[in-house]
Amino acid sequence: MATTDRYPVTQKYLMTRGQALSFPVKFFDGSFKRDDVYGVVIDIPMPNNVLTTMVCFINGAANLYFNNGGEYTGASQKYRNLVQAAHNLVANSSQLVKKAELTKQFDLPRGKTQFVYLLTKGGIYKAEFRPGVIPETETEMRTVYVLYQRVLAELRNCQLKDAAEAQKNR
Repeated sequence: MATTDRYPVTQKYLMTRGQALSFPVKFFDGSFKRDDVYGVVIDIPMPNNVLTTMVCFINGAANLYFNNGGEYTGASQKYRNLVQAAHNLVANSSQLVKKAELTKQFDLPRGKTQFVYLLTKGGIYKAEFRPGVIPETETEMRTVYVLYQRVLAELRNCQLKDAAEAQKNR
């Protein structure tokens, strides 16, 4: 595993994250305006040197990728609640574009800072979140934060359902 700053990462993780950040809008139906968000990529530092990247698209797809090369994918094909949560996150993220900065730099976060990348036809916008320190006046950030926490909760529910189903089938 290569190390960049604090988080050790695998080549697989870096490639998957890069593919998510460069996913083209042409794969989605709809006429997106320049600053309409069609995808959200969120880097979420966790305890014990774990970095999780959550990727959500306007069609309701939601996947998790981990810096050790692990992943949790495909749940959107089975769980409607996850599709709805992911779609709501992406559909409501356009309000954050005006608070984010256009970027071509996709560094990994340091410390507990979470990076939120908004994929648009006009480029990729980046916002930095510090959980627990988002001011009440930042309604766009707070809304997106709550929505991506819902997606994370749905992904966790899906993992638990998958584990229970696997246990049952043994």
